[in-house]
Amino acid sequence: LVEVAIGLTREKMREDVKARAQVNAEERVLEALVGKTASPATRDSFRKRLRDGELDDKEIEIEVADTGAGGMPGFEIPGMPGANIGVLNINDMLSKAMGGRRTKARKTTVRDSYALLVNDESDKLLDQDEVVRRALESAENDGIVFIDEIDKIASREGGIGAGVSREGVQRDLLPLVEGTTVATKYGPIKTDHILFIASGAFHVSKPSDLLPELQGRLPIRVELRALEKEDFVRILTETEASLIKQYVALMKTEGVELTFTDDAIDSLAGIAVDLNASVENIGARRLQTVMERVLDEISYDAPDRNGTAVTIDAAYVQKHVGDLSRNTDLSRFIL
Repeated sequence: LVEVAIGLTREKMREDVKARAQVNAEERVLEALVGKTASPATRDSFRKRLRDGELDDKEIEIEVADTGAGGMPGFEIPGMPGANIGVLNINDMLSKAMGGRRTKARKTTVRDSYALLVNDESDKLLDQDEVVRRALESAENDGIVFIDEIDKIASREGGIGAGVSREGVQRDLLPLVEGTTVATKYGPIKTDHILFIASGAFHVSKPSDLLPELQGRLPIRVELRALEKEDFVRILTETEASLIKQYVALMKTEGVELTFTDDAIDSLAGIAVDLNASVENIGARRLQTVMERVLDEISYDAPDRNGTAVTIDAAYVQKHVGDLSRNTDLSRFIL
């Protein structure tokens, strides 16, 4: 959470110094092109060509900050205050010991160098301590932690076997949700005002199976209705990278033009709903396996169908998965 907050805060503060950073970045590009000892007339000449885009494809070598990615990893020290883990980063320690930030040389084109240099110059103009201070304040007051699959740690029967470990996880969550101080490499952060949201399907267990103490710390409950046929149709048609668009693009790489009729989409949605109701409700994930089953034959034969067009209609869908969805014994084998 703190890492994300620092990234967001740095981006916001970069906008405040962007104008100065762009000027400095242009000077560094000119320096890479003509050198430090070039006359003012030469620099002005190259500056004009640079702004006109004549030098965009020219390759230059620039020095940028070494972020440490791919370098020596950090390591963890257990036993920090608040029963949390402290992290030390060897790159940070070496950087401070060597008296300043580390840099590395990069070869790139003039066009691509601007983004790197603007970010680099922006970071030089920023007070890093102020970035961390604002980020910690933002994380403490505006942070949101989403805990998914909370139902998997609910103890269903007594306190034996796996139920004991589940209860232990719940008890570990109690101080975090209620409010404690967590030690991070950027400094301590209080969780008192961080919003915790937990979600789970609760098909096997119930919210009341959670520890009463944890239930009390998550006071607001919202029940979501199960996905219906209309929802599956919208998922298949309205999402930016829907399964239908993915399969059409995939088949296009093999030279096969794939199209789905409206009644085919309606049939796919209906089968997904039926399988969720009769086998196990896994939500929208059901569409992936239904689509895979419908297009299994086409995917296998695609290399031999180069230059052909295939239309998927309701009859085609029912032919390939209709019987399986109606046969309870066979439908158990469709994930």
